[in-house]
Amino acid sequence: MSGVTDLSHFIISIPVADRPPHLRNCLESIYQQRERYAYGGKITVLVAEDSREPQHIDTHKALVAEYSQKGLEVIHFNLPEQFQVLQSIPAAQRQHLGHLLTTQPAERFFRKGQAANRNLSYLKMLELTQDKDRTLYYLVDSDQLFLPELNYFNHINRIFQSNDITMLTGKLVGDPPVSPSVMAANFLDDVAAFLHEIAEFEPQSECQFHRDTPLPGDAAYHDLAKLFGFNQQVDHFDYRCPLEGEHDHAACLNHFAKRLQAFFFGEHLTRKTAFQPDADVTKLAPARTVYPGNYIVNFDGLKYIIPFGHLRLRMSGPTAGRLIQAEIGERFASANLPMLHKRTTDEEEGFRPGVEQQHDAAIDISDEFERQFFGDLMLFSVVEWLKHYDLAQLTDAERLRQVVDKVEAEMLALYQAKHAAVNQRRHALETWLASQHAWEATPASQQIAQFLQNIERNFGDDATAWQQIQSAAHREGRKQQIIAALMNYRGEREVWDQLFTR
Repeated sequence: MSGVTDLSHFIISIPVADRPPHLRNCLESIYQQRERYAYGGKITVLVAEDSREPQHIDTHKALVAEYSQKGLEVIHFNLPEQFQVLQSIPAAQRQHLGHLLTTQPAERFFRKGQAANRNLSYLKMLELTQDKDRTLYYLVDSDQLFLPELNYFNHINRIFQSNDITMLTGKLVGDPPVSPSVMAANFLDDVAAFLHEIAEFEPQSECQFHRDTPLPGDAAYHDLAKLFGFNQQVDHFDYRCPLEGEHDHAACLNHFAKRLQAFFFGEHLTRKTAFQPDADVTKLAPARTVYPGNYIVNFDGLKYIIPFGHLRLRMSGPTAGRLIQAEIGERFASANLPMLHKRTTDEEEGFRPGVEQQHDAAIDISDEFERQFFGDLMLFSVVEWLKHYDLAQLTDAERLRQVVDKVEAEMLALYQAKHAAVNQRRHALETWLASQHAWEATPASQQIAQFLQNIERNFGDDATAWQQIQSAAHREGRKQQIIAALMNYRGEREVWDQLFTR
């Protein structure tokens, strides 16, 4: 750390909604960072509550107390205090900030969404700021962990001390940061490849699925990776059996089948990414995407919030990133300091917006799927807009309509092709599974069949999300929301910025 004399005060915000196991793991990873690397500056952790269930709020409070007793400075930013902070904003400004924060009443001030809760935590972090020139604000998610092999706080402090940047972001490793609604085609490729191969082995023979297979690269999990400039190089990725000790193929298959349903909560069994170290983790690259669970800003960077929370669309981070990049250019940077993303825990899946666990193992992701399509529509409308216009021109409704209509046609064609691919793969796998008489009535066979039923439920022609995407009337309503949100972006940002100059 030569040349760095000032040690920043890190204020870490962790928005959490009904996820006690995730929060425990996240806090433990911060505690281990402090124990392992002994960062010399101050670290304050702010747990920004957004839970609906009282028992989960109580558990979150208990975790705050537990880690406070271990020596971490942890603060519980509860729902009543959040509402009070919101009401402290002058009414003339607050009426313009409902889309950035929330308009939910005090009696229903929970599950406001990650963007609104994160933005409210900005206001609390501002209140906790003692020296704005020596404070860094670290935004993480409860389902993410600090990797033990990385010395985050010292590295990040050095980066901000040595470079003229306002916002720093890092990627995620582990589970993909996208919705299962855009991973189903490639996941079915991998599932089919594994099942076809394991069917050739004797069930009681020693497991052969511990091979050193290639690790997935960037966006390998994404069905539409080409949209982001990535080309897939392989047809499928092999399954790596996680079981330890001596075990046979029957045990391997049973474990695989049990984990299939976790796909609908965002876990990809075959395309998890891993941290790949560089020679210098403090080396910077231009950024275009904000990873909402892994970014750091200085005081000036508090202006650059995650917008459009009221729309509850996915892809809010990439959308915000493009807008921020257009505004501050090279002062928005990325470094090879990823967080470990774990969608699920050993205890429970946890609350996930847009995913509903129903009776008899049925899982409904239609809400998340719908928000993914229109999140993609908004993101790539912004990308297309910035090819021709600047941020100041976002108030032009006619031009915005033309851009959104053009991107809508492109998105529909891509999603229709993906829809056909998913259902072709599902049908082929169902047909093959029916021919595997040795597997009939086994628990693994039943779990695979249940998984395929959930694929049909969420990706078939009658799926709710697919019907909404195909509906011209539904798309028109969403497009009007997107156009209005983009037109209001600069005005809302101007009001927001005033909060930091009061």
